[in-house]
Amino acid sequence: MTVLVSGATGFIAQHIINELLVQGYKVVGTVRSQEKADKLWKQFGNNPNLTLELVADVAAPNAFDSVFEKYGTDIKVVLHAASPVVFITEDYEKGVLTPAVNGTKSIFEAIKKYGAESVERVVVTSSHGAVMDLAKEDDGSVVYTEESWNPATWESCQVDGINAYCGSKKLAEAAAWDFLRENRQVVKIQLSTVNPVYVFGPQLFDEDVKDTLNLSCEIINALVRNKPEAKQMEGLHGNYIHVRDVAKAHLIAFQKKEAIGQRLYLSNGSFVYQDLLDILNEDFPQLKGKIPVGNPGSGQDLYKTFPSINNTKTKHILGFSLKSLRECVHDTAAQILKKDGTL
Repeated sequence: MTVLVSGATGFIAQHIINELLVQGYKVVGTVRSQEKADKLWKQFGNNPNLTLELVADVAAPNAFDSVFEKYGTDIKVVLHAASPVVFITEDYEKGVLTPAVNGTKSIFEAIKKYGAESVERVVVTSSHGAVMDLAKEDDGSVVYTEESWNPATWESCQVDGINAYCGSKKLAEAAAWDFLRENRQVVKIQLSTVNPVYVFGPQLFDEDVKDTLNLSCEIINALVRNKPEAKQMEGLHGNYIHVRDVAKAHLIAFQKKEAIGQRLYLSNGSFVYQDLLDILNEDFPQLKGKIPVGNPGSGQDLYKTFPSINNTKTKHILGFSLKSLRECVHDTAAQILKKDGTL
């Protein structure tokens, strides 16, 4: 079976592709440049089951048409993992909202034109941003579930970078569900989404550990390398999930019939800034005296002051145990320290 993965060079997408190849699937990944294609192809050891195709701008009209034309009816599953992660822009509509929504629409339109009868399952990588209500971030009585939706509208989310980003995730995911409802008689696809919270864990390839990492892992990176911005994160709180669990969830999303029509809300619990410090100081003696210590063990006192997540339905569908916060932090930090020669 052939699976199309958009945004193949992304942090999560690389882990998805690896899991697919391990399970014996043929993978067609889309990348934005030949340079990125050459690097990824080499990293995966020139695997004959991996093919990479250029899609320079996923949000452009007809962006994916050439890929579907080339592979015809071979593509049975589409995993749409490509989406912009932008917080700083002078034009929220042009820089964040339009690319996110149009990127989703472009791949569905290509399926409609070329894979209406052949593509069976589609999984969209969405986000906790499509679930949460930023206005209630300090309300400990709020409980998010798979049925919760960010109330943001196109207009209301254009107030700052975080609102615009979360709004873009909500609007892009909504566009996917809307497309399916409007084209139910035209396409045979079944849709699922994967909505992860902060995604921690190692880069798939050690060489991709740079000075600055992807959004979630940069939190750990800033602490391990004691960057100036680490001090600004003292009020940080959120929920966590391991990237390998996210990758496995994408496969389950199209492999299990129970996942059809579902939003798989990926979280294995809460964390605050202090929790991260505790794990780093406990697990890596070489960091002691180089990173803050804070007030060890005080993290759990803060959990009740912000929203919680009940994703019991998702965990039942997944059917496997999710990795702990310690595993998330340890795996991320160990790779960084290895790259720095201090592990």
